[in-house]
Amino acid sequence: MEQHTSATACGTEMQTSVINLDGLKPAASCHPTVERWRVADIMALFELPFNDLLHRAHTVHREHFDPNAVQVSTLLSIKTGGCSEDCGYCPQAARYHTEVENEPLMQLDDVLAAAKAAKESGASRFCMGAAWRGPKQRDLEPVLKMISEVKAMGLQTCATLGMLKDGQAEQLKEAGLDYYNHNLDTAPEFYGDVITTRTYQDRLDTLDRVRSMNINVCSGGIIGMGETRAQRAGLIAQLANMEQPPESVPINLLTQVEGTPLHGTDPLDPLEFVRTIAIARITMPTSFVRLSAGRQSMGEAVQTLCFHAGANSIFYGEKLLTTGNPEVESDNALFAKLGLKKI
Repeated sequence: MEQHTSATACGTEMQTSVINLDGLKPAASCHPTVERWRVADIMALFELPFNDLLHRAHTVHREHFDPNAVQVSTLLSIKTGGCSEDCGYCPQAARYHTEVENEPLMQLDDVLAAAKAAKESGASRFCMGAAWRGPKQRDLEPVLKMISEVKAMGLQTCATLGMLKDGQAEQLKEAGLDYYNHNLDTAPEFYGDVITTRTYQDRLDTLDRVRSMNINVCSGGIIGMGETRAQRAGLIAQLANMEQPPESVPINLLTQVEGTPLHGTDPLDPLEFVRTIAIARITMPTSFVRLSAGRQSMGEAVQTLCFHAGANSIFYGEKLLTTGNPEVESDNALFAKLGLKKI
């Protein structure tokens, strides 16, 4: 294990232990296995002057990525509503009174038409989301066909289907799945305030099943749910300290939906969101950091700061599952203003 030093806001140095990932097996554990970044280290990053933090994050970003290239994904809800879980942010939970209706699984032809349109609009990855606690085998079989057909179109494939049982990751791999999304959502100590129907351990176990099959891991969280800055740091620490951090890290800003328990939560300061993006970039330098839910409320200026801070992936299209997203034309216009290219 080697030691890296980094400057804190007061000009002193802090030690962060960094494990050399070169010799790791591909099927690394998604349970945090090494204190690569202590929560205290991450809090010190949060407390840096804003310009210093962005400079550091942008420097790290340039060391690992083309700073003017953004990976573009499209997310389609293939099974909407009726979920049995109690995630406090989610309008798809059956127990909450929202405008989201319980709908059946989409037909294959409709999914393929959406994937074709996404590819024509410039998306390189097509993500399919289903509002399940976890798929039953009868649920999974038609999704496997969707994955194989979308893969045959030349798109990367991603799925978010809830918790996976033994053997299901193997089937997804055989179908051609490239990425599996399963967010940790927040820090362990705040998790129980948001969700009670599945545990943090459940989430880590699903990610381990995904990683064991050499499927790329997509895992991040939601901020602005009423958590403290220390709890935001705790979420980043969980992700950054995985034996092999996620290849894709979506950072979602809470989109408040009337009828859900988190509706009415005090909104997060936009610059705190930018800080979180910057810290995700610093602590996970080789991961794609994705601007996910909440972009519709950010405006161009905040999104631009996020791209400068190291965000290099977005969800693209009119909807993210059931909530709004900047329209394709607006994204294209912003990319043109900033000189960003899609990958």
